[in-house]
Amino acid sequence: MPSLRLGVSLQPRWPLDDGASVLRAARHAEDLGFDHVAVGNRLLDSGFGLDTDPLVLLSAVAGATTRLRLLTSVLVAPYYPALVLANQAATLDVVSGGRLILGVGTGWNPDEFDAVGVPARERGARTDDHLAAAKALWARRPADFDGPFTTLRAAHLGVPPVTAGGPPVWVGGHSNAALRRALRFGDGWYGTGADAVEITDVRRRLRDLAEAQDADRLTLASAAFLTPPGLPAAVPPPGRPLGGTAPTAESVADDLGRLAEAGLAACTLWLPVAAEHVEKAMEWVAAEVAPRLA
Repeated sequence: MPSLRLGVSLQPRWPLDDGASVLRAARHAEDLGFDHVAVGNRLLDSGFGLDTDPLVLLSAVAGATTRLRLLTSVLVAPYYPALVLANQAATLDVVSGGRLILGVGTGWNPDEFDAVGVPARERGARTDDHLAAAKALWARRPADFDGPFTTLRAAHLGVPPVTAGGPPVWVGGHSNAALRRALRFGDGWYGTGADAVEITDVRRRLRDLAEAQDADRLTLASAAFLTPPGLPAAVPPPGRPLGGTAPTAESVADDLGRLAEAGLAACTLWLPVAAEHVEKAMEWVAAEVAPRLA
């Protein structure tokens, strides 16, 4: 793949009577040369696809692949107690040989926050607390930590990560609070549906907010929406699709090229097509779009 690393979301509604279909799709993505696969985090049925726990599903993907990077896109950090989050992420980092990218966000769904017994008004503070505690657990044995929701005393995490300091963390969100969180805790920023103008603006805002921190060290990544020509959309894309409403290989490559020029390093393709069309969609991107980016 070209310098803009392309990944694909494993979010379609896969048939429940063929649980291996999502793993076959992941292997196919690896064979086609994609950089990563991504799985979101929903606890209740969203109507948009397979609503699984991303760490569980990506553990299965890790066992079915050898090179593909594994992105949570995004994991809702307040749903997971800090120690559980740190241990589960470290476990996946170990079993995947260091291929996990932990994309995290604060979440938004009030029904899910009510169901897990976490006040939605605390989601930002809990995300900060859980990320800080997880990073302490990944970096130090034993670890001490004092936060508003987590206290650790001489804690030895059950499994240390194979990646020094823990898996890379990409912080999702477009608000100033999210950008500050990326600067404080992240190795990257992760957006949704961002165009080249917004990527340029995010880079500027990160630098403005950085103070003594190095904003340019952050990887800039984003999810984008794409329905390849000739394939029916199963659900409407939740944002502007790559290449416009009637995409061609050239128009999609042009959009991706502009994103790369603006500073985007990785793009996750969210394909709003039925599960049976996902592999055809990936093949079209690999054969028609990727060569135009080289």
